[in-house]
Amino acid sequence: MIALHIVPDAFSPTECATLRSIAHEAPARDAGLVGQTRDHNMRRAELVWLDDVPDTGWVMDRLIDLVRVANRETFDFDLQDFAESPQLARYGADRQGHFDWHADIGGGPLAARRKLTLVTQLADSGAYAGGTLEMWIDSHIRSAPLEPGTAVLFPSFALHRVTPVTEGERVSLTVWAHGPAFR
Repeated sequence: MIALHIVPDAFSPTECATLRSIAHEAPARDAGLVGQTRDHNMRRAELVWLDDVPDTGWVMDRLIDLVRVANRETFDFDLQDFAESPQLARYGADRQGHFDWHADIGGGPLAARRKLTLVTQLADSGAYAGGTLEMWIDSHIRSAPLEPGTAVLFPSFALHRVTPVTEGERVSLTVWAHGPAFR
């Protein structure tokens, strides 16, 4: 059974505002796919990697705690590390931001080790239209809560997407916990 773990208030309103500011002020890159390829029909967003931003270690500390609790309470995966930087993603209506159905586990050396995905909603739900994070869990499509600061954790092999943003901008924080291959 594929599980979903939701943590309301994983980040405070002030922390969400700080992360949104970083997402707009730090240098951003066009979002790619596993293997550094780009396909704007599949994904259209701008990314800021937090390892490139000074004084953001507190974010990773929080993410580690969130993953530790969720893994203990819900998943019980063999997790070993966080081999990739957390990313802030901006999906703007000006670019029809979206990310079509995909799984985070992939063929690259890091993506192949992804076991658990954590996505935190940072934008106020009224700041955009569309941009819903949907996960295909247990043959049902479920939408992530829209409340800022809410973290959603799910297995990296679960199909999910961000629907096209039609107004405003969706901002989120994502990180992956890594471990040995699933058996």
